[in-house]
Amino acid sequence: MNQQPKYRIYATLLDAFGEYLNSDVIWDKYWGWSENPPHTPEEFHEQQFQELIDRIDRKPFDSEAADKGTAFNELVDALIEKRKPNDMDVERNAENTCYTVIYKNRTFTFPISLCCEFADYFKGALTQQRVEAILPTAYGNVLVYGVIDELMPTSVHDIKTTGSYTVGKFKDHHQHLVYPYALMKNGSDVRTFEYNIVEFNKGGYVVDTYTETYVFNPERDIPILTNHCEEFIRFLEENRELITDTKIISNNE
Repeated sequence: MNQQPKYRIYATLLDAFGEYLNSDVIWDKYWGWSENPPHTPEEFHEQQFQELIDRIDRKPFDSEAADKGTAFNELVDALIEKRKPNDMDVERNAENTCYTVIYKNRTFTFPISLCCEFADYFKGALTQQRVEAILPTAYGNVLVYGVIDELMPTSVHDIKTTGSYTVGKFKDHHQHLVYPYALMKNGSDVRTFEYNIVEFNKGGYVVDTYTETYVFNPERDIPILTNHCEEFIRFLEENRELITDTKIISNNE
C-alpha cells in the first residue's frame, strides 16, 4: 500500500480551520451584544478566511499572546531539563519571587512558584516531542503531525496560556486527537491527554490554573479527526490557487 501522504496537516492548523468554520459563533460571543461592533459578521468571516490562508501559507505573524505562551513553556522546559532557557533573557527580581523574561523584544513576568509548580508536575517528561502518523481519508493519505509540549509515560500534555478561560475552552481543539493517534500508530498507547492552562489577567497576574482532561477513544475519535481533515482538504482544494505553501499539498498524484 502506498503510504506517501497527499496532504500534510499539523494539529493547530486544524484548530484554526475550526475557528474559521465557527466565525459566526465567535463573532456573536464577542460582539453580538455590541451596538457598535468593529466589523460585521461578514467582515469578520472574511478576516478569519484571510488569517487561515495566511496560516496555511506560513506567513509570519506577530502575537504577544503567542510569544507569552512560548516564553512560559520554554521556562518550564528549562526547569525540567535543568538548563538555561533558549533564545531569551531571564532574570530573577530582587525578592526572588518572579522571573522577568525578554523574548522577541517583549517583556513578560512569571511567578517563580508557578514555573516550579509546572516543572514539578512534569518531572521526567520528554519535552517538545514531534509526532506524526498517516491518517487514511477519502482524499488519500494525510500526514497528521504536531509537537507535544510534555510527554509523560502515561499521559500527553499541552501547556496553554490565556487571557480568558471558560470551562471546556479546548474541547473542540485537535491536539488531544492528533497526538494520541500519532503515538498509537507508532506503537505507544498513551490515551490520557491534558491541557494544562494558566489564566492571566490584563495586568499579567495569574488568575488561576486549570486542567482539561480528555481520554482518547479510537472508535469515537478517529472518525471525528478523519471527518475534520476531509472538510479541511475540501477547503484546501477549493482555494488551491491562494495557497503558496508547497508542503501542505503534495504534487504526487
